[in-house]
Amino acid sequence: MEKVNAMFSLEGKVALVTGASYGIGFALATAFARAGAKIAFNDIKQELVDKGLAAYKEEGIDAKGYVCDVTNEEQVNELVAKIGKELGSVDILVNNAGFGISGAAEFTSVKEAQRQLEVNFWGMVRATKAVLPVMRAQRSGRIVNTSSVAAVTPIPFQTYYSVSKAAINSFTMSVGNEVRPYGIRISAVMPGDTRTGFTDARARSFAGDDVYGGRISRSVAKMEKYERGGVAASVVGAALGRAALSKSRKVFCTVGFVYQLVIFLMRLLPSTAANAILGKMYAG
Repeated sequence: MEKVNAMFSLEGKVALVTGASYGIGFALATAFARAGAKIAFNDIKQELVDKGLAAYKEEGIDAKGYVCDVTNEEQVNELVAKIGKELGSVDILVNNAGFGISGAAEFTSVKEAQRQLEVNFWGMVRATKAVLPVMRAQRSGRIVNTSSVAAVTPIPFQTYYSVSKAAINSFTMSVGNEVRPYGIRISAVMPGDTRTGFTDARARSFAGDDVYGGRISRSVAKMEKYERGGVAASVVGAALGRAALSKSRKVFCTVGFVYQLVIFLMRLLPSTAANAILGKMYAG
């Protein structure tokens, strides 16, 4: 994260990073703080906020933590208003809050699938809508959304997670064009496998594994093995930081050469071939 700190000064800027008690969000918020930004973050429970505050304190950072559920529009609006009173108007928003579910689409309840979208996609929408009036009034602002390579390489048995990230990408492109005249830039970072607590926190369901010949459990085990051997959270955090501070109009940033190559090949290959490769990797 040193490169982010060395290249930019955020003195006086207010950064809201959702879901930044640990992992990628924590790494990014720490870098922003060391570059001079005032940090605000949220989590769904007070105990998680307290854990995050303790972690920031260990790093010598005076962050502000708030209990806020991004699936609750009223809470999100209150969060942004409270930050405005206590720290100042939000200059940078990083939509990082999210979680993953795994399992066969057929055996995943609609309620579970909706919850995935409520947090990952609609949570991002609520936070973005809450800060846009302020950013539009000050005619400046940066919004960075945490997406995933799964947005463009949909992973079997992670169907609804992949859908949530694909929706984020579409939102990022469309709304980015709507608000660009007001000095607001929106982009998305697409990490691949990353070593964080995200893996352990995933909601796993092996319902129907017997029907699917054990393919669900094999696929999830393979995916989680890749994640545990993935890049460090600080690497993804640095990419988010660069996206938030860059003057480039680049909309998407893929983290890591391997994943950049994967996405390039998936886009280059005929869809039938690309889909067959994904099926071989994760659904065999």
